[in-house]
Formats: sequence, structure tokens, C-alpha cells
Amino acid sequence: MVIEIIKAIILGIVQGITEWLPISSTGHMILFDEFLVLNASEEFKEMFFVVIQLASIFAVILLYFTKLNPFAPSKNEAQKRETWNIWFKVLVGIIPAGVIGLLFEDLINQYFYNWVTVSITLIVYGLAFIVIEKRNKGNQPKVTTWEDLTYKIAFIIGAFQVLALIPGTSRSGATIVGAILIGTARPIAAEYSFFLSIPVMLGASLLKLIGFGFSFTSEELMILLAGCIVSFIVSVFAIKFLMNYIRRHDFSSFGWYRIVAGAVVIAYFLIIG
Repeated sequence: MVIEIIKAIILGIVQGITEWLPISSTGHMILFDEFLVLNASEEFKEMFFVVIQLASIFAVILLYFTKLNPFAPSKNEAQKRETWNIWFKVLVGIIPAGVIGLLFEDLINQYFYNWVTVSITLIVYGLAFIVIEKRNKGNQPKVTTWEDLTYKIAFIIGAFQVLALIPGTSRSGATIVGAILIGTARPIAAEYSFFLSIPVMLGASLLKLIGFGFSFTSEELMILLAGCIVSFIVSVFAIKFLMNYIRRHDFSSFGWYRIVAGAVVIAYFLIIG
């Protein structure tokens, strides 16, 4: 059992980092599962990988609690209305991925959750990050405040999130780079990406827990708690790191990381295959 908890802790660290950095949490979790195979049922593992993502989401809620709370007593009426507007923009943004995800979830799980897809998307979107950043170098963003982020722009950014349904793409990477591409400042793009994840992951985790039945053995519960706690703590630091990083740097370094990671994955599986 100790070994399984250690595996869960490592997976929680990986999840906490990769959920927010634009390098694909799902892709990394699929790959790490090749090496750190949890000694549990397939149903539990499928639920585990989704629910530790939920733990990452609670890090966003903690860090942005006041900003996201329309009932905060410290806010005046105008600030409360703006908070509600943020939530309405989030709801608009989750429509594209929500619809496509519900329609094609089974097909995506069947055909794309494998190392081949992950390695290809790591490389392809790594190249895309580098090209987009070079293209946008020197351009001044048009959307620099939440007031500038219209419902139309919110929907377009949400459409970029559809790309992240394919493992290896990165939900944060797809939405942030997509937002930058249409003229959104990096801090606003990153925050909107964070907020989009809240209803999506809350819903996905609830469905997985209901499907699993909330029936855990003591060992499964310990494994799940270990992964969730570590994922939450690491996520807090990862979010703070990313927000500080993007104020001074672009995404090119993440693009190079993705290319190298994808190449390593291909080489590894070709050698052992």
C-alpha cells in the first residue's frame, strides 16, 4: 500500500504542474501511467485521474476566491456585477467544448488516448506555440481588462478549448495561446483559462464519482486522498509561477519543451516496441 501511495503522490505532483503549464496534464498522466501503474481496477484509475484534476481546480478557487465571489462584502455593487459578468463569460466559453465533448467523448477515448496521439500533439502544438509567439512579437494586445473581454471573444476562446479534447494538446495552452492569437493580454488569457476549468472539471469529476459509486476500499481512499492533496498543493505554486512567468516571458520555452518531450516519447516507445 505504501508503494501505491508513493505512486499517487508522484502522479499528484505531475498533475499539479501540468494542469496549469501549457504542456498537457492528460498527456503526461497517460505517459506516466505507462511507468507508474497503479495497482487498482481500471474503473478506479479512470476516476482517479479525473478527480485529482478536481483537486487542482480547488487551487484556482482558493487563489481567486475573492475575485470569483459575487457576494464578497468587500465589493461594491459595480464590482459584484462585474463578477457576475465574469461567470457569465465563463459559461459562454465552456459551451463549445461541452457540446463536442458530450457528443464525441467515447470516440475520443477509444481512438486518441494513447502515446502516439500524445507524442504527435506535443510536437505539433509545440511548433504552433513557437510560430504564434514569433508572429505576435511586438503586437499590442487589444483585450487588457475583463471589461474588454466581450462575450464574442469569450466564445471564440472557448472554441479553442475544443482542441484540448485531444490528449497531449493542453487545455490551458490551447485557450491561452488562442486568446493571445486574437489579441488578449496574457494575464487576462491565463485567468480566463483558469476560470473555464472550474465548471468543466467540477462536472466531469462529479460524473466520474457517480459512475464509480462513491464506494472505495480503505486503500483506494488513501490513494485518492494522497493524489488529491498533493495535486492541490502543487497546483497553488504552479499557478503562481505561471502568472509571474507570463508577465515577463512568452510561450516559446514551453513550445521547445513539448517538442523535446514528444521526441523522447516516440523514441522510447519505438525502442521498447
